[in-house]
Amino acid sequence: MKFLCKLWLKYNEMKIVDITPETEYQYLCCLEEWSDDMKEAGSCKQKWYDQMKEKGLKVKFALDENDVIGGMIQYLPVEHSIFEGRDLYVVLCIWVHGHKQGRGDYRKRGMGTALLKAAEDDAKKQGANGLVTWGLIIPAFMRASWFRKYGYKTVDKSGITRLLWKPFNENAVPPLFRKPVKKPEKGKDKVNLTLLRNGWCQSMNITCERAKRAALDFPGKIDIQEFDTTNINILNEWGINDAVYVDGKEIMTGPPISYEKIRRKIEKRVKNY
Repeated sequence: MKFLCKLWLKYNEMKIVDITPETEYQYLCCLEEWSDDMKEAGSCKQKWYDQMKEKGLKVKFALDENDVIGGMIQYLPVEHSIFEGRDLYVVLCIWVHGHKQGRGDYRKRGMGTALLKAAEDDAKKQGANGLVTWGLIIPAFMRASWFRKYGYKTVDKSGITRLLWKPFNENAVPPLFRKPVKKPEKGKDKVNLTLLRNGWCQSMNITCERAKRAALDFPGKIDIQEFDTTNINILNEWGINDAVYVDGKEIMTGPPISYEKIRRKIEKRVKNY
């Protein structure tokens, strides 16, 4: 009973608040001020944020009973997202800090549930016909099964990723994953390092920055091509929002890939020229 009372107090005292200039840094580093990896992410997310907050991007935080930020959510109109759709809002990610470092573990306190509900309510106020998100079918970050508990249904599939949504009315049109239109080619005289980057995800930003740094170890042997997929024309041309290719072969990423691993992949291709 004592445990349940404490749990009820945590839920009751939790607050959902909007981002402010004073809390932008916590958002940009995904609540991981302690992380050395985040120091490698560069300025791409800051540029993306500055651009997208003028196009409807919303960021909210979950605060505990001591007003410490424990979780966050970011969502924006689908027309400015990495997915295809109209008159919908998209949750790019919900993140509740679960590391021992820094602020500590805030999971299992209801923060994710509260953040998702706040986004749904806000999207309805903005006139959206539904809320969209993505989820993984493996036991990792952004699980599709978690969203299904709250009434979200799968509308599209891509590998281990699912596109899910909750329509708010009969006017809602299901969203879709973008399908690849073309892929980078193998280099002719040099190794072709191709970066397609949207900027919203720091994991992808870290991987891209490490790839560019690794390429510098092979002067004159790497051709780096970088494409900003926040540009809708570039996104439509490729049909790919975030990816790293070495000589036309994609480097699979989820968590940031280590600098050493990326360097080995590039070095292997360099030796073939």
